[in-house]
Amino acid sequence: MQTTRSEALYRRACELIPGGVNSPVRAFRAVGGTPLFYHQGQGSRFTDVDGNSFVDYVMSWGPLILGHAHPEVVEAVTRTAERGLSFGAPCEEEVLLAEKVVALYPGCQQVRFVSSGTEAVMAAVRLARGFTGRPRILKFEGCYHGHSDSLLVKAGSGLATFGTPSSAGVPAALAELTVVVPLDDEKALEEAFARNGSQLACAIIEPVPANAGLLVQRRAFLAKLADLCRTWGALLIFDEVISGFRVARGGAAELFGITPDLATFGKVIGGGMPVGAFGGRREIMEHVAPLGPVYQAGTLSGNPVAMAAGLATLRVLERENGWEKLEKLGQELEKALNPILAGRGQLVRLGSIFWLYLDSSPAPRRFEAIAPQAAERYRTVHRALLQRGVYLAPSAYEVGFLSLAHNSDDLARTAQALQGALQEVSW
Repeated sequence: MQTTRSEALYRRACELIPGGVNSPVRAFRAVGGTPLFYHQGQGSRFTDVDGNSFVDYVMSWGPLILGHAHPEVVEAVTRTAERGLSFGAPCEEEVLLAEKVVALYPGCQQVRFVSSGTEAVMAAVRLARGFTGRPRILKFEGCYHGHSDSLLVKAGSGLATFGTPSSAGVPAALAELTVVVPLDDEKALEEAFARNGSQLACAIIEPVPANAGLLVQRRAFLAKLADLCRTWGALLIFDEVISGFRVARGGAAELFGITPDLATFGKVIGGGMPVGAFGGRREIMEHVAPLGPVYQAGTLSGNPVAMAAGLATLRVLERENGWEKLEKLGQELEKALNPILAGRGQLVRLGSIFWLYLDSSPAPRRFEAIAPQAAERYRTVHRALLQRGVYLAPSAYEVGFLSLAHNSDDLARTAQALQGALQEVSW
């Protein structure tokens, strides 16, 4: 069989880059086969280096809410780049994007830009510790907050445990400062606060957990978390790197009607460029250097090209009632796919984020409730969809994203592809 260009490039990459990729999930280990090398994206589709075209539901893992190469984003990037790629100094674009973020997100009075979601979370946690003077943090099993040491931990078998490292290189002593609690369990949450509340600087949660499937949470559970944080004096941090400015104008905070003390952002506010941010109440944010004692810095933070891309993206979303359109598109996708999946799985969805859950059990709200057989089924279906020109994330635990560039023809093609894929498998 003739070697494809993707296969040849991957072999070369494996000699030079660990695992041949610059982020682990790209390696296709969970679904088998060789990763595709993108060549060009336009609208809802991309073409790989072998000339194959795919309907894309990864959308750069969420940032491309307008689709690939949206002309207004490309124009903003080009115009800004012509004046200079980077200065390491203040620029007008970062002020304009800050004004937009503060105007859209509930309770956010100041924001600091960084270059990734991991960096944003790392800084927000440090700020919470500096503001409260407390050492411990609380996170939830199944929520991913980037690869900083304090958050690369997992829960034990108890209702609430101190974290143990889930990556080599993370000191146990550091991980032990993280309390891990299961999602959707008020009793475990109350017990964790009863044991550790006076030492907790913050509780951090993805209000829309989207890194271990799409684990849609009850508002009552999130409200309980907010109440416990207020009672014990811990800050509530919403990690909205994925959900921010995607599930609603004001992210999950607006959707659930719960205002966090701090929030972290990424994805959409970069418009396809690497951008992160953290923000919140003024009294907290003013503890960040140079005003306060909590040090945070970034040589390329507030990069003008990245700021311009994010600003253009948010402006288009506002002008075109983007969130309302995306909700209608999500409803159309559900209507198209769920009858095909009946008895074998379901499309779990919140706004323009969706997850193909291939099991007949109810949609899980907790990581441990995910049926283990769903991942093996996904492996087979993913490969069959790929052969039919539909590209989903190469992991059963990652989600899909709709963009304003997707249309009814894309959804119909996806439904037809899924129908054919399911005919190839049996369970």
